[in-house]
Amino acid sequence: MQLLRNVNVNWVGRKWLFIGISLVMTIVSLSSLYWKGGPRYGIDFRGGTLVYVKFKSSPNLTVIRTALSQKGLGNSTIQRYDLPEQNQVIISLDQLEDDSKGELDAGRVQILQALKTVFNSNQIQRDKIDLNNISTTDLTNYLMKIGDLTSLLKSEESPVLKSPESLAFAITNYRDSHGGIIISYDEITTINGVTKSILAILQESSFLGEFSVFQTEFVGPKVGRNLQRQAVSATCYALLGVLIYIAIRFKGTIYGAAAVIAVFHDVIITLGFFSFADREISLTVIAALLTLVGYSMNDTIVVFDRIRENLRLSRRIPLSEIINRSINQTLSRTLLTSGSTFLTALSLYFLGGQVINGFAFALVFGVAIGTYSSIGVASPLLLLWHDYQSGKKK
Repeated sequence: MQLLRNVNVNWVGRKWLFIGISLVMTIVSLSSLYWKGGPRYGIDFRGGTLVYVKFKSSPNLTVIRTALSQKGLGNSTIQRYDLPEQNQVIISLDQLEDDSKGELDAGRVQILQALKTVFNSNQIQRDKIDLNNISTTDLTNYLMKIGDLTSLLKSEESPVLKSPESLAFAITNYRDSHGGIIISYDEITTINGVTKSILAILQESSFLGEFSVFQTEFVGPKVGRNLQRQAVSATCYALLGVLIYIAIRFKGTIYGAAAVIAVFHDVIITLGFFSFADREISLTVIAALLTLVGYSMNDTIVVFDRIRENLRLSRRIPLSEIINRSINQTLSRTLLTSGSTFLTALSLYFLGGQVINGFAFALVFGVAIGTYSSIGVASPLLLLWHDYQSGKKK
């Protein structure tokens, strides 16, 4: 299928317009990065605590943010996680002073206390525990202090659950395997061995909180800094590998240099757009940037390959006309490939949820810039270098 037939656009005739637009976008991007002190790195690179929280009902992010601010955690980042009906959020908290597990775990405790103050304030009672936020060990120790429960478990009334340890394991295992939260005590009655008498004691000595912290991740500051260096190294190595490959493939460093400059242009402008939009750079965004390098390079190589082929067939035609002809001949393929990728990334951006939002955002913007650079940056650079070399020979 050919989307565009008989295209005859004088692309190289507009080379200075394209280069001017690219220079403006690059300067704006670098200025934004400079004034904001570089990219705004996510917690993957800064280090800190990630707390995954599930609520019984749809959470109000404004209420959560207010609760955290009141506890001095105003620098926390809150975003929805998974599908909206799952009622899950991720709370990230910077921890830059200490790389120890204890310091990082303190962030989790602070977040938990802030959420309890707002969501469980009417349920928290002295000597009662929250079945949605307690470990198996702590629940076991608590249940062992309830004499009536221990006696009841040893009786014939509960043939399956014979000890506080087995009951604690059964409750936490049910909770963790059913979405990480228990909505009502009716659910506990479905656990094999839980009788009405046991349930009555549990209802009297515990409560079911409005939320559950079902997962916590820690990233130390030293690890984050290492990830920063590795991300930069990965991008640089990718560009170097591309330069070497194209130089060998096209038997000339100018092809590789033009392609790498165009890709570097794409990465800088995408990072600048993230900075301008005040969006975080996470590991998924780095993955998107590396994907962008591949897509942009692919478009550029297709154009360069057609230029090389046309040079063999028409040696007496000026290079500017060869470049125009090559871009016009590959334009349909470029638009179809980039367009399908763009629409897919756009769907991910609107429908993929918060977790991959940054990845999709980088791809949506990057694919558009990459398509532009393969036509408006790489090819004009090739022509400018040829004109420069021709002028030197004269």
